[in-house]
Amino acid sequence: MLKTIDRLMQFIKYAGLSARKFDISIGASNGYTLRMKKNHASIGSDVIENILKVYPQLNVVWLITGEGKMLKDREELMANMDNLSLEKQQEIEQLIEHKIRLRQEEELKRLLKEITEEIEQTQKKMGDKD
Repeated sequence: MLKTIDRLMQFIKYAGLSARKFDISIGASNGYTLRMKKNHASIGSDVIENILKVYPQLNVVWLITGEGKMLKDREELMANMDNLSLEKQQEIEQLIEHKIRLRQEEELKRLLKEITEEIEQTQKKMGDKD
């Protein structure tokens, strides 16, 4: 039988994240998720709260029990947002903006690395011609 940590690992894979990136995104210590998986440990309620703040599309019932679908329906997600206080809605919007900035930064770093490697290869080729 799958435990909550096993379902969490499924979600991480589905989201296209590494365990490390996921840990960072929810404010957990580096290696937290993999440690929990290795030890077949339970995830604390405080960690689940952080996960749901950062990933509101994740169905908490599925995460804890395995019942239902991994992700909330769009309508359910929007209804939940409407029922939240303005403060919570703003907090979620800030988290989403933060995640978008992180992804943009990661993409820029990846592009910079690619360009740097291309420049180095070009310089090496030019040096070989001399």
